[in-house]
Amino acid sequence: MEKKMNRRSFLKLFGAGTAATATALTIGCKDKGNQPNQQEPPMGKMTYRTNPNTHDKVSILGYGMMRLPTKGQKNGQRQRGDGEVDQEMVNKQVDYAIAHGVNYFDTSPVYTEGQSEHHTGIALKRHPRKSFLIATKMSNMGNYSREDSIAMFNNSLKELQVDYIDYYLLHCIGTPDGDKSPMDVFNDRFINNGILHWLIDKRKEGTIRNLGFSFHGDQKVFDHALEMHDKGEVHWDFVQIELNYLDWDYAHLINEINVNARYLYGQLEKRGIPAVIMEPLLGGRLANIPKNAREKLQSINPEVSIASWAFRYAATHKDVLCMLSGMTYMENLKDNLRTVCPLKLLQPAEMTLLEKTIAKDIYDMKTIPCNDCKYCMPCPYGVDIPGIFVHYNNCILESNYPQSVKDPRYTEMRQAFLVGYDRSVPKLRQADHCIGCGQCQPKCPQGIPIPDELHRLADYIEELKQDLL
Repeated sequence: MEKKMNRRSFLKLFGAGTAATATALTIGCKDKGNQPNQQEPPMGKMTYRTNPNTHDKVSILGYGMMRLPTKGQKNGQRQRGDGEVDQEMVNKQVDYAIAHGVNYFDTSPVYTEGQSEHHTGIALKRHPRKSFLIATKMSNMGNYSREDSIAMFNNSLKELQVDYIDYYLLHCIGTPDGDKSPMDVFNDRFINNGILHWLIDKRKEGTIRNLGFSFHGDQKVFDHALEMHDKGEVHWDFVQIELNYLDWDYAHLINEINVNARYLYGQLEKRGIPAVIMEPLLGGRLANIPKNAREKLQSINPEVSIASWAFRYAATHKDVLCMLSGMTYMENLKDNLRTVCPLKLLQPAEMTLLEKTIAKDIYDMKTIPCNDCKYCMPCPYGVDIPGIFVHYNNCILESNYPQSVKDPRYTEMRQAFLVGYDRSVPKLRQADHCIGCGQCQPKCPQGIPIPDELHRLADYIEELKQDLL
């Protein structure tokens, strides 16, 4: 029996000690990178791109309404997305964005656990309709019925308080659903129920102005959707893809189900289809890069934030119409505005540096490819899946990832990891509460084996607590 019992089971059976002390510690796993320029972003300097289909003048920076600010604090720190949405702060940040030229706002019926469209609609209703472009999605994952899909579309209009949608997407094509293949899921969600043709009719009548799709997962589905475009079965006005300097050539190495951005963008460029970019920062991961990579960029330009490099990389591709950023906090918004007001494109040597050198530095760290999108949430057992992964990744990037008691910094790193973990993730929401039900697994657009990773981290954390490394 002892041979069959792993360390995690042993610790759970006989009880695990707690880590750390009540002493006030200042060590933590958080970004120690360069602080962004604190000057106010200039007014009237926004960079725009023109949509060749509708001639919309689109701000190169779009506001992603996935990670809305929430009320309340914990231990003096802002909460990382749990709790009631702070409508007053949403309004304030939307007002600031519009005043500085942002006019593209991207949401979905499923963002912020179903609340995003409602709060986005309240914030935008206070502005003239022609001052903003709204993008939302047919997020009919798990429920493919024609009736419910149509109801979802109509509810989007209601929640957003608009009569038409400027940019409407088939949401997240290319992902499987249980035993169903990605292609079968695509057909069931949009073709067999007639929803795609229904949406095309909505575009003809003007309720939708631009029709496109967002892609995650199986390349066959992406290629199939573009073949439909080539054959004249549907005209895609735009396509939303994940593009950044890490995913340009490394996406398939990080996870075999992913498709390199070089291929995705190349296929759109060949057809003249404008690209809207999601995850230019990979959920913030490219704002908090390894120390050696950060120092290389700072040596070139110490005055700009690390995040600005990722935004300028994406925008330097000429067929990029708009880059989305989930700007939860005002400082994120201001820093991004400083990057694009006005935008300074990267030089070829800088593009190569990011693609070949900085991307390799990040890939070699072997972090968990979590973008903090929260598609896996809520967990039925309360586990804060993205919070756990974000903390783990930050500790790796900041060299606070203890691997052996022989490491000369072991004690310091152990404190940083464990104390930072308890501060970032409440105890009842930590990795050891995962029972492996697997409900999160099919929802992850990055294909992360979430239960396996949570169990691995739970084992590792218990070893740290027991000082067993």
